[in-house]
Amino acid sequence: MAQLSHATPGESSGNGFLGLGFTTWVVISMVVGILIGWLAPDVAIQLKPFANIFLSMIKSLIVPLLFATLVVGIAGHGDDMKKVGRLAVRSIIYFEVVTTLALAIGLIAVNLVKPGVGVVLTGVTGAEEFQELATRAPTWGSVLEHTVPSSFFKAAADNEVLQIVFFSILFAVALSRVQGPSKGIMLGWLQSLSEVMFKFVGLVMAFAPIGIGAAIAVTVGRSGLEVLKNLAMLVGTLYGALIVFVLIVLVPVALLFRIPIGRFWNAVKAPWLIAFSTASSEAAFPQAIQAMEKFGVPRRIVAFVLPTGYSFNLDGSTLYLAIASIFVAQAAGIDMPLSTQLLMMLTLMLTSKGVAAVPRASLVILSGALTQFDLPLEGIAVILGVDAVMDMARTSVNLLGNCLATAVMARWEGELDLSGEQVPVSA
Repeated sequence: MAQLSHATPGESSGNGFLGLGFTTWVVISMVVGILIGWLAPDVAIQLKPFANIFLSMIKSLIVPLLFATLVVGIAGHGDDMKKVGRLAVRSIIYFEVVTTLALAIGLIAVNLVKPGVGVVLTGVTGAEEFQELATRAPTWGSVLEHTVPSSFFKAAADNEVLQIVFFSILFAVALSRVQGPSKGIMLGWLQSLSEVMFKFVGLVMAFAPIGIGAAIAVTVGRSGLEVLKNLAMLVGTLYGALIVFVLIVLVPVALLFRIPIGRFWNAVKAPWLIAFSTASSEAAFPQAIQAMEKFGVPRRIVAFVLPTGYSFNLDGSTLYLAIASIFVAQAAGIDMPLSTQLLMMLTLMLTSKGVAAVPRASLVILSGALTQFDLPLEGIAVILGVDAVMDMARTSVNLLGNCLATAVMARWEGELDLSGEQVPVSA
């Protein structure tokens, strides 16, 4: 079945609006948003509807895009459950290894830098809210139950990506067993839906710079640049640890699986910028699918690994949880022995696998871990002052890690096609 051509705004001809490419407009919008948030915070906060409109448009296309591409990718190429099962097992093994390394790097960084030493928790309020959040921390059983939808339409309405993936796989396997014209009709309809939705993505991405600029302006307008001074050590520790993680984990993984790093970055930099500027993995999801298909990853692998990774391979979020949890202990003046820290990391490794299955995910996981190890929840209220800035970094690394996972799985399956046309550089 022929691959569709998915050009993002400004990339089909090399030039976009006013001769500037999509990535350039995103960077410009981020700079303008920062300036508005810094110089006119009251005005910046009023721009939130534009950010919400962009995110809502993205959410509206995720389910039909994911369902159509995943079903066509599996049923349209004659895949069976055995092949899908092998991909699932390999993906889970990869996710577990990489997220464990992320936790280890976070733990080492927070113990070396000690960003919580000297931070005062006395007088900080808000622990009651986080006490309630702690009760929502998912268990393995709840994550497994949450994976299976009781209604496809409810899962679609709630944008439950993991449930949509589960339903889509079963639907595709069932469709692959259908004989006669019914199979062709359904596949043709879904192929058409997929093509339409990718054009839909192009229209939404035309609005992206406005939505991204508004999101940045609101973040800076609310938190201000001053808040960074108080907790600069914490923010610096996270950003530094994430950079180290990319350099000593993701880059070697790319080299090990013979993924051309320059070409890979060229493919993912636009969705990475979207994830960073909006602090939303969902916002970057449609363009990440396009980017990885263009890179040479088969549609069936992209459509399975990318959304599954959003629940099981959140490298940035797991590293953040390691730093945040020990930061609270340091701020509270609690000398936590290494054995207890390792036990906490094991707890986070298990509970963070359901991080995308609950609202306010990272706070829920962090609140549950702090409660379990008798650490003060007031520490989360301190972290919230700079959480938006840290969320941008961890979300962009989540996106980068999951895009790399799709390329790694394609190479592992022997299906990565790098012989095609190079991904064009967006100016």
